[in-house]
Amino acid sequence: MLVEPKMKLLLELLNSSSREELIWMNGYLAGLLAQPQHAQQAAPATAAAPAAIAAEVKPAVQKITIAYGTETGNSKKVATDFASQAKKRGITAKLVSLDQYRLNDLSKEEYFFTIISTQGEGEPPATAKKFYDHIHQNGFKLNQLKFGVLALGDTSYPLFCKAGEDVDTQLQKLGGQRIVSLQRCDVDYQTEASTWFADVLTQLTTAGSTAPAASVAVGTPIARKGTGKKIYKGTILTNVNLNDRGSSKETHHIEIGTEEEVDYAPGDSIGIIPENSKAVVDTILALGFSNNGTPVTFRNETDSIFNHLKKRINVAWLPERVVKQYAAIVKQDIPETKIGLVDLLKIYPVKDVQQFYEVVNILEPITPRLYSISSSPAAHGGEVHITVARDTFYINQELKFGLCSDFLSQHLTVSSEIDFYIHKNSQFRLPESGKDVIMIGPGTGIAPFRSFLAERDASGAEGRNWLFFGDQHFVSDFLYQTELQNWLQTGALTNISLAFSRDQKYKIYVQHRILEKAGELWSWLNGGAYVYICGAKEPMSVDVEQALLQVIQRYGGKTGEQAIQYLDQLKEEGRYLKDVY
Repeated sequence: MLVEPKMKLLLELLNSSSREELIWMNGYLAGLLAQPQHAQQAAPATAAAPAAIAAEVKPAVQKITIAYGTETGNSKKVATDFASQAKKRGITAKLVSLDQYRLNDLSKEEYFFTIISTQGEGEPPATAKKFYDHIHQNGFKLNQLKFGVLALGDTSYPLFCKAGEDVDTQLQKLGGQRIVSLQRCDVDYQTEASTWFADVLTQLTTAGSTAPAASVAVGTPIARKGTGKKIYKGTILTNVNLNDRGSSKETHHIEIGTEEEVDYAPGDSIGIIPENSKAVVDTILALGFSNNGTPVTFRNETDSIFNHLKKRINVAWLPERVVKQYAAIVKQDIPETKIGLVDLLKIYPVKDVQQFYEVVNILEPITPRLYSISSSPAAHGGEVHITVARDTFYINQELKFGLCSDFLSQHLTVSSEIDFYIHKNSQFRLPESGKDVIMIGPGTGIAPFRSFLAERDASGAEGRNWLFFGDQHFVSDFLYQTELQNWLQTGALTNISLAFSRDQKYKIYVQHRILEKAGELWSWLNGGAYVYICGAKEPMSVDVEQALLQVIQRYGGKTGEQAIQYLDQLKEEGRYLKDVY
């Protein structure tokens, strides 16, 4: 027990310290207590700067590897911060992206920590795919490995941290020793991530004196703090098709009005949970022998079966894991495939309403869809705009539509109400007002760049703006044509390079316009311009990057390898940014 003067000093220190400082103190004290008694007695009794104190405690571990797998850049940001903290504690931290990590080095690692996000249906990001496959497909052993996994995700999705969970489980199966428990993080990950790494540093400082960390059961819920997402209520003000007659596409410009100001920045997206159509829900209820008013509980929420199926439950394309559970319930062999609930019920029917409710219990929530915001806080106060392409495809020669794009474009008329949240994208931000900007966004990739241009125009930014836009036909598919021409005339838009692929015998895409303007483009790049790409990941963003590499080689006088290094340097400087899907 502390005597009163010391207790008073301690309380004053604790009350005046930030959470991060308290976390640091916790790790420092744990390390200090782990030292031999004479070392503790020799510790300075007077206050000292944190860096100086940290130097007094010699870490038991001298070298670690921090590897990250990222899609949007969050994992990299977290990993970089962790490496910096480790170095301040006297630990050499090798920082590496999982797509650059030499897989053969894993069996040589002693302390290995990975920060990895999850994409789509519980998949690892593209940059982590090789590593993910390597640890799952090879029968090697990692008996000397000590590891920890930080999993980033979004609790709006059923398998929000699945990739991190899989890596954590597999490293243990291969013989690795988990020294810190798996930490799952929602979109507001900063606090949990900092606490997790403070625990890592404590374990490294006291290595050899603690037992292995327990695993965390897959599916264990995390404290969501209200999921960290503010839900806004909006009203549809405008819903118009931007494509003209004769177009093979439908691209809707949708304006959402809100009573309260929405906290967003150009580059952010909104998250929307679509609803299933009444016709589809009625069909499901008929096939399931159910009355639409029957109350049921789904994911701890009680409502009528009709409302659950319309507003909360995914019935459009059930993933293979759900189809497998359905097969077990109806006791039939069903091929492993994605299929809609209506087709499942028709082909492999349930025998009665009780069995139908068993099926309802295994279904998953509708996942939100993200749409780049195409409005600007400075230019469109009290409103949020999005640009939505109605997704169409065929299955067995029957025309189908994407659930959310169809919901937004066809079922939300003027005055309809809608809930949404803001998905921040700190990796896709405008630079300082005086910097030049090159924007490459064919099709609906134009959305964030309409936001960029409106924001820069409204705020009087001095930097130049160059837009590369493309679609199929000039007459029918030139999205936001009038606005772009107005910005060009007023000088808000310095250059615009257009590529309409079907207006001539041979197809012209934005990458061809980049090569045509290579000399001027290099001048902008070499002068400090920022480059942004938005739209389809493949093949568009890949083809555009290849074109940029050719520009750098031809006008920058660089070899192929040097051009890649130049582009990598732009990425490190935050001057080459992508939002692709």
